[in-house]
Amino acid sequence: MSASRGVSFISGAQLLSLKRRPNIAIIDVRDDERSYDGHIPGSLHYASDGFSDRMSDLVRAVRGKDTLVFHCALSQVRGPTCARRLANYLEEMKVDEGIKNILVLEKGYNGWEASGKPTCRCGDAPCNGHGIQ
Repeated sequence: MSASRGVSFISGAQLLSLKRRPNIAIIDVRDDERSYDGHIPGSLHYASDGFSDRMSDLVRAVRGKDTLVFHCALSQVRGPTCARRLANYLEEMKVDEGIKNILVLEKGYNGWEASGKPTCRCGDAPCNGHGIQ
């Protein structure tokens, strides 16, 4: 693992085309708004509030995934910040769980929803996609 691991952006269309692959995990780092705005089907919820304290839990939860896609509402602050925190954590802890790509969803959840991509309103954690709209 190289210390220069960067965080890149992925478009909603790119994510939609990759989403069905079993090696991708979508990480929603919004705080309370997830509960009333809905979420991307199948996403995991690790609120930015307290994200640093839950990184080891996240690494366990995504075991077997090689691509993690982070997002918040607009992916301007919380999403990129949490993605960088995880990349730094993996470096510092010398953890190699097979995570090769850490990405941030362009325009966040708001852009995803506004472009008509599938959303879910289930209250399950993790989301099982049963409340898709």
